[in-house]
Amino acid sequence: MHIHLYAVRHILLKILKTFPNSNRIQLSIILYSAAPPRCLVAPPPFLAGFSPIAVSPSSMADSVSSSSSTNATITPPETKSWADVADEEAAAEKQIDASSATDIKLDSLVVDESKQGPLGLTNPDDSTIEAVTSGDTPYTSAKRFEDLNLSPELLKGLYVEMKFEQPSKIQAISLPMILTPPYKNLIAQAHNGSGKTTCFVLGMLSRVDPNVREPQALCICPTRELAIQNMEVLLKMGKFTGITSELALPPDQANYIPIQKRPPITAQVIIGTPGTFSKWLQHKKLGLSKMKILVFDEADHMLAMVNLSLSMPGLIMLVHAVSGFRDESIRIMKAIAKSSSNCQVLLFSATFDDDVKDFSAKIAGEIFKRQPNQMFVKKEELSLESVKQYKVHCPDELSKIMVIKDQILELGEKVGQTIVFVKSRNAASMLHQALVKLGYEVTTIQGALNIEDRDKIIKEFKEGLTQVLIATDVLARGFDQSQVNLVINFDLPVQYGRYSEPDNEVYLHRVGRAGRFGRKGAVFNLLCLDSDDMIMDKIEKHFNSQITEVAPWNSREAFEDALWRAGLL
Repeated sequence: MHIHLYAVRHILLKILKTFPNSNRIQLSIILYSAAPPRCLVAPPPFLAGFSPIAVSPSSMADSVSSSSSTNATITPPETKSWADVADEEAAAEKQIDASSATDIKLDSLVVDESKQGPLGLTNPDDSTIEAVTSGDTPYTSAKRFEDLNLSPELLKGLYVEMKFEQPSKIQAISLPMILTPPYKNLIAQAHNGSGKTTCFVLGMLSRVDPNVREPQALCICPTRELAIQNMEVLLKMGKFTGITSELALPPDQANYIPIQKRPPITAQVIIGTPGTFSKWLQHKKLGLSKMKILVFDEADHMLAMVNLSLSMPGLIMLVHAVSGFRDESIRIMKAIAKSSSNCQVLLFSATFDDDVKDFSAKIAGEIFKRQPNQMFVKKEELSLESVKQYKVHCPDELSKIMVIKDQILELGEKVGQTIVFVKSRNAASMLHQALVKLGYEVTTIQGALNIEDRDKIIKEFKEGLTQVLIATDVLARGFDQSQVNLVINFDLPVQYGRYSEPDNEVYLHRVGRAGRFGRKGAVFNLLCLDSDDMIMDKIEKHFNSQITEVAPWNSREAFEDALWRAGLL
């Protein structure tokens, strides 16, 4: 077989277009041929760094994990990506140095709590939480927050500001592992809405010495919205402690100052996105010598590897791509370990696949020279029992829009707020325009919006000023809004470069936006193409559950019955 180099070039360019916002992608490429290659020539300039590998059909299966695959590094523009959203893209497009952020004005983002319902936590006591400890340190589950030896100021924040009564199940198990000397690293995974944010925020606040005016705790998040939300929790919980904090986010134009002119960071707790942290470290604005605790929120995404499979006649390319998040996360961990080797690392998420779990344990052990404790919920229990899931077969794409208009949104006005998830910015724009033309007031959030608009849209939605929010997966993870009772998957989530494979973790996170804090909720999956049915079947098999069909698609009675069964009518 003669491998046409222009065809290979075409596929490589396709790979780069798939990851336009990754600041560093490592590619492992294996070329498979049905017959021994007659011509595998030396790579031309665009393949510099790659070595062609001939693999016989008999050894093809074994070659996927073979060490003979060749690694190379490609360096596209330095931005970050998540789904189709570049977390720091708005600033990058304006050519603003992300590292020069001044203090983010949280006052303008504070939500009026009088417009929200009371908060609570899902506490699935029948969940099987598996805790694996390293070493012989004894841990006792905490029945009360007083059992954790917290300061009076922190206890006051928990009871007065957060209005908690007792630890949830995950808090009762994980907090002793976080707060007990010698402060071992922890990889923790549990249900959405079970109190994970409280675990790591309380961990950060409890480890900080208020008398040391230097950075002592970092929390790294994949999106701006999640960082701001975590900061809001920290400000409430730590209200009486006197601990200082700062957001590490790209600035808006009004607050922009060159990185060289900003003073060094003195805040004791810093929450932000990896690009800004990297820039601060690069310009020596962030000192790490006093660092005690490092948190990764949505850690599975921060450390994930993306797999691609691209093919053409006679040629299959298997590609393992490391996103910029993973690369930057490891660099930050190494920088902290170099300056403060005893720093505690907490990796939190609602989902961890086996590969990411193993890699997280490995990298934490190698960089910080000690094995982490681990805590996981069994995969079959990673579902939200309070949320009813449905599928709706629509004859065409216009019918999907009419289902949203005539059935879900008309009835949804009676039950709470709605988030509609789409696959891309173009899909968000299309659906937004279609619903507006039909007379609905909807808002849309995606990565192309500028920072001010993104903050304004989130604030209005959290205050209940808007009822319907169209979103890309920028809001799939960690977004807490207690009044969201309906989630619509206008497009099912699929894996990058493998569009016939569902992204089960993203699906679970999307479902988790409805029924927050133990409330009732419903999810409607709109299916149109044959591929939608195939993806839905794979999701059902992955979670070992049968999703109820609502039929026919244009029956108001069928949708009313579905909402009644979900406890919303």
